Amino acid sequence: MAWRGQLSKNLKELRILLCQSSPSSSTTRTFIEKNYKDLKTLNPKLPILIRECNGIEPQLWARYDFGVERGVRLEGLGEAQILKALEELGKVGASLKG
Repeated sequence: MAWRGQLSKNLKELRILLCQSSPSSSTTRTFIEKNYKDLKTLNPKLPILIRECNGIEPQLWARYDFGVERGVRLEGLGEAQILKALEELGKVGASLKG
């Protein structure tokens, strides 16, 4: 998963939105618990923002150069699917640079 270390080259900011207690955000909470430390260690200068709001649908947002943003809904996705969505958002950032 070498792409994890490349996120800071392709993204300006990563935001994860979730509910603290809803079942629809449970996989997203688990994803954060298991992956945040590794992602932050590999990308120390990349802002990774975790925003909790009661009742919100879990989402993953990436901000790129020039204020371009892309988002993915995470409801119903497993941890592997969330990782794949994050990888795809990183690829979008690489394609925007080219």
